[in-house]
Amino acid sequence: MRIMGLDFGSKTVGVAVCDPLGITAQTVETITRKDENKLRQTLARIEALIGQYEIERIVLGYPKNMNNTLGERAVKTEAFKEALERRTGLPVVLWDERLTTVAAERVLIESGVRREHRKESVDQIAAAMILQGYLDSLLSGLGDRNER
Repeated sequence: MRIMGLDFGSKTVGVAVCDPLGITAQTVETITRKDENKLRQTLARIEALIGQYEIERIVLGYPKNMNNTLGERAVKTEAFKEALERRTGLPVVLWDERLTTVAAERVLIESGVRREHRKESVDQIAAAMILQGYLDSLLSGLGDRNER
């Protein structure tokens, strides 16, 4: 089963997909939009990628606060989840994404990527980390413990 991971931000969406066996996550692209509330083109691009990669499920990063409460970004993510489900007809799993962007940034720094180039791939790497966390939980049999 092919699964897509998404890191939903105010202006970008990082996209990753897993291999056909559901073992590893790979980065795909970063979808950029000019206005936070204009999602039509973003949803259309995600839909195209779903067809291209034959995706059967989506894992969407869920930005909880460090104290496990939900803020404004989590509410927007929930609305995006509903829009994705309506548009694609696929199940969308919310997955705790705390610190994935920080970890992705650290990977890029340790890899020697210059600051001006990090922005281009940090969202994709965060999406891959979200997806990999989900895949690892499925492989270990803990599947839905971290899902919302």
